[in-house]
Amino acid sequence: MKASIRPDIVKFVHGQISKNARQPYAVSKSADHQTSAESWGTGRAVSRIPPEGGTHRAGQGAFGNICRGGHMFASTKIWRRWHRAVNVTQKRHVVVSTIAASAYPSAEKAKDSLGIHAGKGKMRNRRYISRKGTLVVYGTEGAKLVKAFRNIIGVEVAPVS
Repeated sequence: MKASIRPDIVKFVHGQISKNARQPYAVSKSADHQTSAESWGTGRAVSRIPPEGGTHRAGQGAFGNICRGGHMFASTKIWRRWHRAVNVTQKRHVVVSTIAASAYPSAEKAKDSLGIHAGKGKMRNRRYISRKGTLVVYGTEGAKLVKAFRNIIGVEVAPVS
């Protein structure tokens, strides 16, 4: 409880760890290249972007990232670096820091932070918004504790298991 409160490290580690839940996404490799358009080359006083044949697409550009239906510029790949490794020491610092931060003046801060949600969330059972406050961890007999703390804004109760 006496550890120093470090919101900078908490924010950093939370951001890094939350990246580990991401799934890779990318554009299809064959996107835009499913057409028979071929460039006319240089020397014909027309764009090098190949014009499309056919009926309703006749004469429209193909392939280029500036064209409708063309490929995207610098298309996304699945071998991007999605996940992040976080130092064990930093993670331990964060746990200690967050427990210390949830101890004394945070209950008042959470109580004062109660406000009404901006936007459509009000209609979707997310009417009120408040900061996280104190976390009360209880052992085997915790029914009375749960009842005692459940009406206090920002205070959360969790079993030790």
